[in-house]
Amino acid sequence: MIELKSSEQIELMARAGAVLARLYEVLPGEVRPGRTTEDLDRFAEDFIRDHAGATPAFKGLYGFPATLCTSVNEEVVHGIPSTQRVLREGDVLSVDCGVKLDGYFADAAITVPVGEISTGARRLLEVTDAALARGIEAAVPGARLGDIGAAIQEGARDEGYGVVRDLVGHGIGREPHEEPQVPNWGRRGRGLKLSAGLVLAIEPMFNLGTASIRTLADEWTVVTADGSISAHFEHTVAITEDGPRILTTVPGNATAAVA
Repeated sequence: MIELKSSEQIELMARAGAVLARLYEVLPGEVRPGRTTEDLDRFAEDFIRDHAGATPAFKGLYGFPATLCTSVNEEVVHGIPSTQRVLREGDVLSVDCGVKLDGYFADAAITVPVGEISTGARRLLEVTDAALARGIEAAVPGARLGDIGAAIQEGARDEGYGVVRDLVGHGIGREPHEEPQVPNWGRRGRGLKLSAGLVLAIEPMFNLGTASIRTLADEWTVVTADGSISAHFEHTVAITEDGPRILTTVPGNATAAVA
């Protein structure tokens, strides 16, 4: 069932989103060669818990053991932080994290370079981030879910990237994953009609090669089938009468406009 949120509920979600946004302001400064993904996970958990009432949304969710999903290079999503995973110059690191505060969830992801990365990898990050912005721009009352997916997909098609189809965005609110599913592909004018009060986690995942993916033996880490690099960006977005409002930003930046 799809639950539309009141303005009060959206404000509560924005409080959770602001904690996550502040984390993402500082976390990239911790990403450098020689650090382990476990180092980053401890940093993130301490940072979140330092905000009164805030807790890591992913830790223990469906049995996941950590605060962050840390996915390196060919890992698309759900990488498990480890003391054995040491970041190296030229790596690409996707970080996905959620925060729960006052009974509501926020979810966001970024992909950051580890030191200097290749031109191709940097372009992948730029295009995936831009596709997220286009998907958000399409999230307006009266539009369709297919409009969001089509806007995201177009950026990947122009570059020849693989658009991950087996993983999707989702509704979010009092639960971390709610209806509807939000694919990163689609046809304009098709799918659920968007209404004010709908809150979505929009999250394009583009691969430098094939769109195909597989899950490793740990039953969590999803990787590209051909070993190509992947990028992942995500925001929690409320659909309002004034346009899309990004909730995973710091106060003062959570405007309806998308940069």
